[in-house]
Amino acid sequence: MRNALVLSLLALVLGGCASDPAARDISGVWINQAAINEAAKGGHLREALLANGPNLEWDIDAKNAKASYTNGFERVEGTLLPQKKGTWQVDMYGSSAIELGLKGAALNQTASDADPQQSFVRSPVQLASDAPLGTHFERALKAVYLGGQWRVISGLGQGNTVTFMPDGQIKGLPDNNAYALCLAGDCASMSGEYDSLWLQQDEIGAVHIFVRNGRRLEIFQALDSAKSDEMPQLYPGKLEWVLEKQL
Repeated sequence: MRNALVLSLLALVLGGCASDPAARDISGVWINQAAINEAAKGGHLREALLANGPNLEWDIDAKNAKASYTNGFERVEGTLLPQKKGTWQVDMYGSSAIELGLKGAALNQTASDADPQQSFVRSPVQLASDAPLGTHFERALKAVYLGGQWRVISGLGQGNTVTFMPDGQIKGLPDNNAYALCLAGDCASMSGEYDSLWLQQDEIGAVHIFVRNGRRLEIFQALDSAKSDEMPQLYPGKLEWVLEKQL
């Protein structure tokens, strides 16, 4: 009886340690799944990202006390310091510290004067350990936002089936075999209120404006209203393709 009681107490103590959030290793890549879920509704891409961001991905190395995040156009690095139970502070180089905390399976970034509260999940995407920061988020986003098969309703290649691959390749869109979505940064500044993407055939490519409305995707030629010595200000020109997502 006594031995059974001792074993029960020991199991309780060990179980408590295993479930202690502070004892969990938060190392790995975490992505902003809420932003991806919002984008999956099939509307304005950058609005979906901003509404749930601005940060898109964290890469944490607890063993070496390192943490980095990207908001889609810059990489910010800091030193990871454990704090009270289940929380960590990231001292960012040249800016204020960020507090992270575990809540269930989610990694939460505490709201601050600079950013709202944001939530991240471990990346389900399997990539090489040296993949650039942000690649996990981008691949997960592309798979959801442009995944599946699309049919060319109008434009070159009418009737074709188009597939946007998570790794940035395109199949079925004439004169293009690669693409990239604009998430933030200079490309977002240049396209203003519009979403944009880069379409490319081998080494030659160009930026395009696009409008996503549910299962319909319109891709326009990008025209520039800026002067030669100004940052480009892009707006939609000729409608080049209309694609419809297949059920």
